[in-house]
Amino acid sequence: MTEYLNVGKIVNTHGIRGEVRVISQTDFPEQRYQKGAKLTLFRNGKAPLDLTVSGHRKHKNFDLLTFEGYPNINDVEPFRDGILKVAEEFLTDLEENEYYYYEIIGLNVIDEQGKTLGKIKEILSPGANDVWVVQRKGQKDALIPYIESVVKDIDLDANEVHVEIPEGLLDDED
Repeated sequence: MTEYLNVGKIVNTHGIRGEVRVISQTDFPEQRYQKGAKLTLFRNGKAPLDLTVSGHRKHKNFDLLTFEGYPNINDVEPFRDGILKVAEEFLTDLEENEYYYYEIIGLNVIDEQGKTLGKIKEILSPGANDVWVVQRKGQKDALIPYIESVVKDIDLDANEVHVEIPEGLLDDED
């Protein structure tokens, strides 16, 4: 059975020419939304629908997409609230030390003393580098920058990330 990974959610239509507004959840929008890319639309109570991207542009905080064979607003109106996914077979191999978000989310974070800080629950992309949101027991979430000096080792087999926390990064009151 094919595995699917979330790419984005269609939140609305845009204009009358069959564009949809997508809140993106992919690490590679330029690749996922390029002309000819294959995506699958999942909607409650409906069979998955295979779509081919025919156009993509950025608008404010959204990605605007059009699909082959769906040229106007009436064609795409039923897509609203659907989730766009990519079949695992369309994922490309990454460079060494590159990971898909789905591989990182859920990993345990271990500090240099071997203590488990928590689990990665989310990845933020504010700018120069990603920031991992680590859910901790009884404390507020920790924000850990995905940079070489902090993230020392990612071990997908062990479900662990080993980090070296610089002084002052975690504002814990001991």
